[in-house]
Amino acid sequence: MTALAPATSPARPPSRLLTLAEPGRAFGELASFYALRPLLGQLPRGDGHGVLVLPGFMASDYSTGPLRRLLADLGYDAVGWKLGRNVKVDNARIEAMMACVEELHDRTGRPISIVGWSLGGVFARELAKMAPEKVRLVISLGSPISDDRGHTNAARLFELLNGKEPEPLRDGGFQGLGDAPPVPTTSILTRTDGVVHWRGSVQCGDREDCENIEVVASHCGLGVNPAVVYAVADRLAQEEGAWKPFRAQGLASLFFPRRALN
Repeated sequence: MTALAPATSPARPPSRLLTLAEPGRAFGELASFYALRPLLGQLPRGDGHGVLVLPGFMASDYSTGPLRRLLADLGYDAVGWKLGRNVKVDNARIEAMMACVEELHDRTGRPISIVGWSLGGVFARELAKMAPEKVRLVISLGSPISDDRGHTNAARLFELLNGKEPEPLRDGGFQGLGDAPPVPTTSILTRTDGVVHWRGSVQCGDREDCENIEVVASHCGLGVNPAVVYAVADRLAQEEGAWKPFRAQGLASLFFPRRALN
């Protein structure tokens, strides 16, 4: 786990070079995922609790399929949101996502974990704030957990499709995105993110159960990057109520930089 530190630099999106390199890097991470799939199947097994996986902006359940299938093989009740593409942010969409949380919670009979990729991670955190009794853990992948959209180069497209103040914001919701929900929360981020600047994904605070994990990855490959998958499986495998900070074991530690995020 990397140290918690406030992001003091002005908000800015990632460099254009990182953005242009996203497709090629993500394809390489997908190839690595499938090449290492037999080994990833040996990651710590789960206890069968429900895991809701939310896609990133403009993406659908198709993008989270490889991760969900692996989590199912590891023993989790892993599901997608079944709400199509993640485009519109309005009250109806928030209600539909909360229905997903409630349905999985009721069906499994215990608190669920939520894994959210990019914008999906923002939703994951906010859903946990709305119903903390139904959520045991939140993991965000390269998510812009800041009220300043200057950290992402997708801000212009987001505002074109949703306006500068989406309906939930106008109604007083989704304020203080940087405030972690009252459940154990992990933000997985990468300094080589070509969509969301890594500083926009750093969560700050003095709670031990709010951590940042740095990986070397692209933004579009986060959901299939083997190091990310290792960290996600490690976090999900913890016993409920027995959360501990992330510590990569053995050779795996080579893939997790341990630097102060300032």
